[in-house]
Amino acid sequence: MVGLKNFKTYYLNGELLSQAEAKLRPDFEQKSRAAKSIAQKILDAHNVSADQKRLSVKFDALASHDITYVGIIQTAKASGLERFPVPYVLTNCHNSLCAVGGTINEDDHIFGLSAAQRYGGIYVPANIAVIHSYMREMLAGCGKMILGSDSHTRYGALGTLAVGEGGPELVKQLLGRTYDIKPPEIIAVKLTGKVRRGVGPQDVALSLIGVVFSNGFVKNKVLEFIGDGISGLSVEFRNGIDVMTTETACLSSVWQTDEKVKEYLTIHGRQSDYAQLLPDEFAAYDGAVEINLDGIEPMIALPFHPSNVYKLSDLINNPHDILSKAEQEGRELLRNAAYSLTDKIVNGKVRASQGVIAGCAGGTYDNIFSASRILKGKSTGSGAFSLSVYAGSQPALLALSRAGALDALITSGAVVKPCFCGPCFGAGDVPANNALSIRHTTRNFMSREGSKPAEGQTASVALMDARSIAATAANGGVLTSALDLEYDQTVSAYAFDQSVYKNRVYNGFDNADLSKELVYGPNIADWPEIQPLSDNLALRVVAVINDEVTTTDELIPSGETSSYRSNPLRLAEFTLSRKVPEYVSRAKAVARDAKILRECGEIPELEAKLALAGIDASDLTYGSAVFANKPGDGSAREQAASCQRVLGGAANIAREYATKRYRSNLINWGMLPLLSFDTDFKVGDIVVIKDVKNKILSGGEEFSAQLVRGEKVGDITLFMDALTDEEKQIIVSGCLMNYYKSQLK
Repeated sequence: MVGLKNFKTYYLNGELLSQAEAKLRPDFEQKSRAAKSIAQKILDAHNVSADQKRLSVKFDALASHDITYVGIIQTAKASGLERFPVPYVLTNCHNSLCAVGGTINEDDHIFGLSAAQRYGGIYVPANIAVIHSYMREMLAGCGKMILGSDSHTRYGALGTLAVGEGGPELVKQLLGRTYDIKPPEIIAVKLTGKVRRGVGPQDVALSLIGVVFSNGFVKNKVLEFIGDGISGLSVEFRNGIDVMTTETACLSSVWQTDEKVKEYLTIHGRQSDYAQLLPDEFAAYDGAVEINLDGIEPMIALPFHPSNVYKLSDLINNPHDILSKAEQEGRELLRNAAYSLTDKIVNGKVRASQGVIAGCAGGTYDNIFSASRILKGKSTGSGAFSLSVYAGSQPALLALSRAGALDALITSGAVVKPCFCGPCFGAGDVPANNALSIRHTTRNFMSREGSKPAEGQTASVALMDARSIAATAANGGVLTSALDLEYDQTVSAYAFDQSVYKNRVYNGFDNADLSKELVYGPNIADWPEIQPLSDNLALRVVAVINDEVTTTDELIPSGETSSYRSNPLRLAEFTLSRKVPEYVSRAKAVARDAKILRECGEIPELEAKLALAGIDASDLTYGSAVFANKPGDGSAREQAASCQRVLGGAANIAREYATKRYRSNLINWGMLPLLSFDTDFKVGDIVVIKDVKNKILSGGEEFSAQLVRGEKVGDITLFMDALTDEEKQIIVSGCLMNYYKSQLK
């Protein structure tokens, strides 16, 4: 079904060859020297650096939603922003409900519109489209690169190399700077065969994630989809697989293109954005994944990660063993012996209480139409089970309505709702306590669905494809596979009506009006002052997280906290609230002491501990630090780092970082992304690094440090992966904003 090749492979006429096999082919030596993959060609076309060991990329377009764009624009404005240099799309698909926090959310939207008018942006009002649906329909194209402040920025099926990063990386692009990375490794993903009836894109995606996430096979690499299996997939089917590649921890993805992509772009009025993309003969890959679509069957990802994957048929046939295992894993993660999944087994069958088909992954025209075919003439029942359906865009919703698909859904008992990302991050369709929700969305992390385990409210989300969710809904919530289910698979041709966007979306690109003033609501606050790095650094460890992986949703919860995204200090109150509730008070105490030290006050007890490490309080940065084994999986939200920073955080210490984007967020907020491979930290430890500024500026990657614990002091060694020259300057300046401000003087 899914196989890995952990060795160099070469492309030739749709096949993948080992190096030994490739060398036997005529012209290998001559052609392989110049041969390039699709990703390499796109990166080369966007790279403005002469240094082939360090790419400096400029993107064709940018995208943000209403959880991130206020902070990005505020940062860019403080750093000298004059106008948006490329199309910048501001969607309003996360704070769309405007139901939490009074007028806070809509104030953000008014700010976003005023920013689009002033700086020349594209503003998509609430409930018109989710961010990635709009970008696919209106901006993605073959050979392009797009940067988004959302981790699921993936438009590879349309030939676009798209990257999800934290807000500061978009700030750099807005200011004419570059995205600087080492040339990423590229992994071929070869698709063969044809999917069976009842199998959808989520099933293919979960099969891939289940094989490659835990072993890090594609971490921070680019996935390049090739193979004759692609031709049998609709573009929306490809989009559904592509958007989920984020959950493999890859950097980006891109697909070979064909006539179906040309047709998709033509339907959307953008035929000129099509180009056939194929690897060159003997293009080299750093490894390969082979997926036989014939062997894919409906899958399910149990709590609390998209990689916790099982065949749906195995769960249906053996529910107790599988759910017992997942239940135990959940109890350990939640530290809650009462957490239960096995109670969802009733008379030998697994019962869900909620189904959701939504967003950039589930809310495509094809997925919803297929669900309507399965539910046509059936009933979701009048029991506890409910089904909510959210289309990704108003044009998709309009097309579904005109094709009759909504009639079948609504009469079955499903509830059709506006375009909204909420169910994906806990701001919509929050399940009841102890409920099991099955969802065609992107993630099922702990608490991401909106529950609050610390307050005794816990729910579970399992990821499934829309087809099996519809089959389950037709069975009253009893878990049911759509494999080989008898239903009409025909999907009516999609007709895109752009009038929805023409009549409602503000498109001000290349038409900036600097006479327009930004409109600030009372909850939109400037970033607080952030101190630059001093010669010496002392870190007080205020949180220790020994979980295998820590997600960004645990670092800064989503859901109701979204109302405060535009107010850095108010949002920071939620930092680690569902993982380490004591974090905020501990971090504030460190920040308070740091302020006293800066103002030449005296803290005898602290100064005595610093003296044990041979350092005094003069010319010292004293800040808090979090230790976690592997932090940063999941969302690209910069707030996972900025919230720590505004509370006085100066570093993270980790065994490794889950994603490149989280490490970048730390750097851009002036926090040291330190590594420790053998020290067991405890809350209250003080870590001292002398002459830290000079070590960073000189390119140091190994730091001798002292660990003060109680009245004892010992030597430890910390590490940090190489920084670019600009990253060094950002850290010593205190943050990206300080760095840019210093250049304006």
